[in-house]
Amino acid sequence: MALTDERQAGLLAYCRIEEPTAEELLTLETLYDAAVGYLEGAGVSLPPEGTPRRAQYDLAVNFMVLRDFDLRDAEVAGAIQDNPAFRRLITQLKLTEPREGA
Repeated sequence: MALTDERQAGLLAYCRIEEPTAEELLTLETLYDAAVGYLEGAGVSLPPEGTPRRAQYDLAVNFMVLRDFDLRDAEVAGAIQDNPAFRRLITQLKLTEPREGA
């Protein structure tokens, strides 16, 4: 899924980036593509626009982008644990994935 101007504006607002540099925009686009790819690989397809499931999907993508954007220059010591609310959101998306032929 391409990062549209509207989706980019929402992502920038979520990340609280008011005047992004060209480098930040490129980084956000790459992280966005990676997050969408992660969900696809996890068995979560893009829900229809305007549905509650789409809002959950967008929230999950936003979370992953912001997390990775914030950690891009960080040095991590020890284990990093996922946010439990994020894990529940991914589980909910997987459980509500439409079934083929249903």
